[in-house]
Amino acid sequence: MSSQFEVPQRQESADSAADGSDPAPKPSNELPWGLVGFALVSVVLIVIQPWLVEALAIPRLETWTTILVSIVIQALPFLVLGVLLSAVIAAFVPASFFERALPKNPAAAVPAAGAAGVVLPGCECASVPVAGSLVRRGVAPAAALAFLLSAPAINPIVLVSTAVAFPGQPEVVGARFLASLTTALVVGWLWIRIGKSRNLLRTPRKFGEEGTPKWETFRLTAVYDIMHAGGFLVLGAMVAATVNVLVPEEWINAVAERPWLAVLLLAIFAVVVSICSEADAFVAASLTMFPMTARLAFMVVGPVVDIKLIAMQIGTFGRRFAAVFAPLTFVVAIASAVLMGWWLL
Repeated sequence: MSSQFEVPQRQESADSAADGSDPAPKPSNELPWGLVGFALVSVVLIVIQPWLVEALAIPRLETWTTILVSIVIQALPFLVLGVLLSAVIAAFVPASFFERALPKNPAAAVPAAGAAGVVLPGCECASVPVAGSLVRRGVAPAAALAFLLSAPAINPIVLVSTAVAFPGQPEVVGARFLASLTTALVVGWLWIRIGKSRNLLRTPRKFGEEGTPKWETFRLTAVYDIMHAGGFLVLGAMVAATVNVLVPEEWINAVAERPWLAVLLLAIFAVVVSICSEADAFVAASLTMFPMTARLAFMVVGPVVDIKLIAMQIGTFGRRFAAVFAPLTFVVAIASAVLMGWWLL
């Protein structure tokens, strides 16, 4: 990641023992080569898909690859745009901007920080170090966490991609926006009480290297995020295509007939596949066998709780924080999605 949205450095073990917090991971500018390889292999498979289907001549494989390619092609432009904007913010927007823009009172700062997610879009990977930077500079943790949840969920790129994925259904866009914003605000306000009473959040320590040129910061952030998010996009598309092709219809009907089970299943699916928020609407749109409220839960939960986010939160704020924050956010996100689904869908 970048030096502007730096990753906390590991401190001496004596320091960690003194404050009782978990040691933070050492920053690294190395690319995630496993995901790079996975992304490259996925691109090759997409390119050779017509010849592969013809060679194997398996109807189900043809259906599977068609669904996979359609999801990736539709989502990729929004993913790239979101990554580039996130890199611009990482490189060129100073952390002091947030300090000046947010009220000092935590209860008032939470909605202001939540609304900032609309004008300062960023992917999930960028929002965690930004929140850590805000906390380190004295911004109220509840406000920083509200921004962490809202920025990847209600920014214009996500809303436009949702409109493209669900054409002629503006109510889906509105339900996603309101459910995601509600999640950010409710969790932020709850954290004012929870965080103060239990002292869970570790203040991030000294950040990484200073003085890295801004364009180098932009390049490193963009390359890292596109490889990271691109790999998860393809993985999520593969899972969605597999569900469409291989899961027996009677199983899907059994789940669809129980809305609560469908909502819980797709919420867990969102946590596991960890798809970038700029692209998840296209995966949700492909899951036509599930009720619309369940697909809304998938789009609301994914940007605020997934495996990669939990790992980054542990590294930035500590294990005790993540053990409370992730389940809290998961429950609030599902409740918000169900409420907005019942009201608007």
